[in-house]
Amino acid sequence: MISNSAKEIFIQGITRDGKTFRPSDWAERLAGVMSSFRPGGAQPGSHLSYSPWCVPTTLNGVRCVVVHRDLRDAEPMAWDFCVNFAKDNDLQVVEACLVPAPP
Repeated sequence: MISNSAKEIFIQGITRDGKTFRPSDWAERLAGVMSSFRPGGAQPGSHLSYSPWCVPTTLNGVRCVVVHRDLRDAEPMAWDFCVNFAKDNDLQVVEACLVPAPP
C-alpha cells in the first residue's frame, strides 16, 4: 500500500520473489509512455524527453522508475497506471525521495 503522504515512489525492476523483471528496458518504456504528463502539459517535442514526474534510473544496479507525487496531483489516472503496472507485474515498490547531489 502506498501512503497518501509519499513524495515519490520507486518502482523497482525486481519481483517480490526476487527475480529480475524483463524486458531489460521496461523502465524506459514505462517512462516513455508517461512522457507527455509534465508540468504545463504536453508541448511539441515533449515526447522526446522523460517527464520530470516519471524518470527511469538505476539504483544499486537495479533498474527503477521514480514516480513523483505531482503526477498523481496533475493526472490521477497516469499515477494509477504506474502503480497498477507495478502491481500487475508483482514489482517491488518503495516510498522514498531522491536526494539531489551537492553542488
